[in-house]
Amino acid sequence: MKNNQSLIRFDWAMKKLLRNKANFDVLEGFLSELLSEDIVIIKILESEANKKDKDDKHNQVDIFVENSKGELIIIEIQNSKQWDYFHRILYGTSKAITEYIGIGDAYAKVKKIISITIAYFDLGQGKDYVYHGTTQFRGIHYGDLLNLAKIQKETYDVEKIAEIYPEYWIIKVDKFDGVIQNKLDEWIYFFKHSALPENYSAKGLNEAQEKLDEMQLSPEDKITYNSYLKSLMDLASEQHTQIVDAKELIKQGIEKREKEVILNMFSVGIPIVQISEAMKMSEQEVRIIVERQ
Repeated sequence: MKNNQSLIRFDWAMKKLLRNKANFDVLEGFLSELLSEDIVIIKILESEANKKDKDDKHNQVDIFVENSKGELIIIEIQNSKQWDYFHRILYGTSKAITEYIGIGDAYAKVKKIISITIAYFDLGQGKDYVYHGTTQFRGIHYGDLLNLAKIQKETYDVEKIAEIYPEYWIIKVDKFDGVIQNKLDEWIYFFKHSALPENYSAKGLNEAQEKLDEMQLSPEDKITYNSYLKSLMDLASEQHTQIVDAKELIKQGIEKREKEVILNMFSVGIPIVQISEAMKMSEQEVRIIVERQ
């Protein structure tokens, strides 16, 4: 069940509203539920990875923040299929690492990166709708996990090697079946429906209900938002057309190959009745192909 209140889509809110410090609490709520710790955003960062392109219909949407622990968090929403998307995630984290370490700094100054993708398409293959990736080193002979030495833990204030390397989260919104099992699911429900479930309790959703109310948009923002929604519909239509065209091309290719096989069989003297049986077609269909050659 959902509330009747219509909220602004989260991707558009990230572009227009959530960059305002007064609205950080919305984003902090989502991050806190995802990462299972209280997240405080210090500032919005700028990067090559989150430059805006008004002409990009595929709306690569990034927000890049630094939290109170000095970690850098990239949140990206992707509405259209992209086969090399995993490579793009890797590029984004790598770029952030190199941008935020000074020339001559020790490697220990490398920032922890958390990359979060909210995907509105079926990214990769898998049954789940939330995936979490970390880096581990496991022995090939004994299967043991490589750990940090005591002095490394004390010096760098980390317990595991995975805490040093980039961390990846992927939320596949369309895979979510609407069954809410935890507070993170309440957020994913919001991502999918732009509305809140009944009796929600996740951090940040009260603030989202208050600050992302579509009815409170200014007339100018309302026009911009509706234009954005139309662009998403246009994108969905464009993708649907591409899929239909691809299926039609495949169908035409199959039909062409079938005709070639039928004509080759007929040319070597195979009777039409046997051709129809082999091709699982009626004799009349085979005759028409043969007579039109």
